[in-house]
Amino acid sequence: MTLKDTYTLSNGLAVPKLGLGTWMIEDDAVAQVVREAIEIGYRHVDTAQAYANERGVGEGVRTSGVAREDIFVTTKLEAGIKTYEEAKAAIAGSLEAMGLDYIDMMIIHAPQPWPEFRNGEHFFEGNLAAWRALEEAYEEGKLRAIGVSNFEKVDLDNLLENGKVKPMVNQILAHVSNTPFELIDYCQANDIVVEAYSPVAHGEILNNEQIAAVAGKYGVSVPQLCIRYCLQLGLIALPKSGNPDHIRDNAGVDFTISDEDMATLKAADRIKDYGEASFFPVYAK
Repeated sequence: MTLKDTYTLSNGLAVPKLGLGTWMIEDDAVAQVVREAIEIGYRHVDTAQAYANERGVGEGVRTSGVAREDIFVTTKLEAGIKTYEEAKAAIAGSLEAMGLDYIDMMIIHAPQPWPEFRNGEHFFEGNLAAWRALEEAYEEGKLRAIGVSNFEKVDLDNLLENGKVKPMVNQILAHVSNTPFELIDYCQANDIVVEAYSPVAHGEILNNEQIAAVAGKYGVSVPQLCIRYCLQLGLIALPKSGNPDHIRDNAGVDFTISDEDMATLKAADRIKDYGEASFFPVYAK
């Protein structure tokens, strides 16, 4: 596997299998991180309105020295935006902030606003309204693909049954010891590519002796094993790092985990404590 390897979305668009996550990288630092990742060979960068670093990510892409069409850029519609007008304005805001003529993919960050995350309400009408704005921008060529993040089956069904364009990706928390297999299977059965954020469990998995033992068999690091695990499940992996050495190491996944070891990893005890990240809704639920 190389950084040039891609999956094909339902509309025929190719998206690199391995991307750079940029959560918690400051806006004034992220441009350099993006440039370094692109120099290493990355061609897929993931950001979000909520990360408050779209401007820097756009700068990094524009000043990388690599042709714009060769870099896949994803951003996310803020989770609290659940009206058509707000979503339309936010899409225009991201394009302006990033200084790009188009964004390769834009996704709804969560089915609920963060204070309401997984509290029972699904905001079906609000998600359809935001989706309509994404569909319109997609049809106008401002976005080359559209999708969602943190959506459960019922949230996906709302868009599949009522939208004009079906979601092309669902970006979810997925890693060794916490892999939502039923949701992944459902997405893949509906030709929705699954993206795995926090494939190294926000770093908490580094202390797991069982997983370290499997990594040792292949002579790789725990992060490399965890990223490879996601890739072998057919997922896009989006490890986040601001460290060039880690960014380079994260791409060293040109090996194959055996079926036996994949079974071991699939059955690994679930991580329940995400350390300092535990207060974020996606890790707390």
